[in-house]
Amino acid sequence: MRDLFKSPSFLNFVFVVVGSVFSAIGVVSFLVPNSLITGGTAGLALLLHHVSSLTIGTWMFLINVPLVLLGIRYFGKMYAVKSVATIIFISVLIDFLKEYISLPQATSETLLASIFGGVFIGLGLGFIIRGKSSAGGSSIIATIIASTTKYKASEAMLFIDAAVILLSIYVFDDIDKALWSIVSIYVTSKIVDVILTGRPSKKVVHLVTDKVEILAKEVKDKLGPEGTIIKGENLSSDGEKKMILIVVEISKIQVLKEIAKRNDPESFLVISEASELLGRGN
Repeated sequence: MRDLFKSPSFLNFVFVVVGSVFSAIGVVSFLVPNSLITGGTAGLALLLHHVSSLTIGTWMFLINVPLVLLGIRYFGKMYAVKSVATIIFISVLIDFLKEYISLPQATSETLLASIFGGVFIGLGLGFIIRGKSSAGGSSIIATIIASTTKYKASEAMLFIDAAVILLSIYVFDDIDKALWSIVSIYVTSKIVDVILTGRPSKKVVHLVTDKVEILAKEVKDKLGPEGTIIKGENLSSDGEKKMILIVVEISKIQVLKEIAKRNDPESFLVISEASELLGRGN
């Protein structure tokens, strides 16, 4: 039994269930009461709910399930089966919370609803994707468009979200709500990114200097042995250049700056985000 709880399949199941709950709460408690929408086919389902007598869950099922089945050739049968099961579960959960339990509105402030609605939807989608499933068919549409046209999948997704936003202006007759919905979609994308890639508290630093050996020793003594010396040439190809590539904790960036300034005032650092770290325990 203990092995079952630790198995990847069980963990994926837990991710999908937790993600579905977060998504449903985000829709029912934050977005719907404030006439806000999210992106993709889920946003389309919210719009159609506002102009018809069908529930949100019903529209999500009617829109997404055929698209997922259409995408079997792109994502495989197992992925499609899991996605259909997830969509059905979310659809039922949304209708249960809204129609039967009448989950109360979390806030009437549009700003708070757009931010925290985006947070809940982002957490939901992030966990569902971590569980190797899908909560909507917009990715299917984007993949098909990318495979049959010159447009990228990301561009197709952007077009879908833009179309949903424009439709929301017509349905709600409120540009402000549409703009707040864009904020919510942005927050959702950032939360999904954090869930999928993590948020490493580290920076990638390229330290360019003419005193590589001295600085390498200082860095090794003060910050640890992990790092790489990269050799290259000037743009004019008339001389060799070296730089030190290291990944350091944010809290140690100032120490690195002081090392560089003290040992080589002419050196400079190029600092960038370490958006995802893999290997060596990460």
